Amino acid sequence: MARPLLDTVETFTRLAGHNRVAMLIFRLGDQQGFGINVFKVREVLRRPRLERMPSMHTLVAGSFDYRGTTIPVIDMAAAMGYPPLAGDPQAHIIVTEFSRSVQAFLVSTVDRIVHVDGANMAAPPSALGYGSRVNAVTRLEGDLLAIVDVEQILACIDPQTVALSDRVQVAAQVRHTRNRRVMVVDDSLVARKQLVDLFKQMDLECVVAHDGQEGLERLRELAEGPASEGVDLVISDIEMPRMDGYALTRAIREDASLRHLKVLLHSSLSGVFNEAMVAKVSADRFIAKFQPDVLANAVLELLPA
Repeated sequence: MARPLLDTVETFTRLAGHNRVAMLIFRLGDQQGFGINVFKVREVLRRPRLERMPSMHTLVAGSFDYRGTTIPVIDMAAAMGYPPLAGDPQAHIIVTEFSRSVQAFLVSTVDRIVHVDGANMAAPPSALGYGSRVNAVTRLEGDLLAIVDVEQILACIDPQTVALSDRVQVAAQVRHTRNRRVMVVDDSLVARKQLVDLFKQMDLECVVAHDGQEGLERLRELAEGPASEGVDLVISDIEMPRMDGYALTRAIREDASLRHLKVLLHSSLSGVFNEAMVAKVSADRFIAKFQPDVLANAVLELLPA
């Protein structure tokens, strides 16, 4: 089942850039559907034999050899508050690539690939109890679909430090970044905090938006006010509810009051496909998450003189 499922991914690539995204749907032991962007999926496999060390994180079910490399297998059910799947021999794994790292997630079953309209995705109400591990919800054929914030789960297991090298900090001082303003657009709480912490080290002020639609509305508000309150650069995630980073970039380029802004797309999605889409929507740069020095250098290069 897994191979034909993933063979359909190419059919959905044309949706990108039109505020639509292809989602792989999976389940964790009941009928609740969860989704993950297919462009982060390498492969779907039946559960292999897992090796576990006592010192592994509680959310890591074990590890296995994947094409010559040992990768961790994270129990997605346990991470989402469901009974663990570590002992279920019928479980499946979804092998993913996020931010240049490869890992697998243990799930109960894998359903199918669907395309979702970003305009119909919204941040989940707190009353649903998902917490920060779901960054968007939508309806699919009447049923609730929850989009998992994988970055949040990975950060729980292996927190990344946000530290600039001395060389880049000196470069920021030479560039006179103090009191310059950038806009950070990202639906992930973890990613927003990383970026704000990073830019504080560069003496940059941050205006924060939780998705592309909020970012666009805020940019238009700022464009109508004093120039001193505007932003010099937009750093945006790509996959977000309501309006994704591609659609945000296109909207900026089509708005006479905003088209002068530099746009840097910053995403855990990677690969040649992204580079092509960045050019298509006229973004100025693409940086894969999360490389503090690389991102900081790109920001220094793109900031107006």
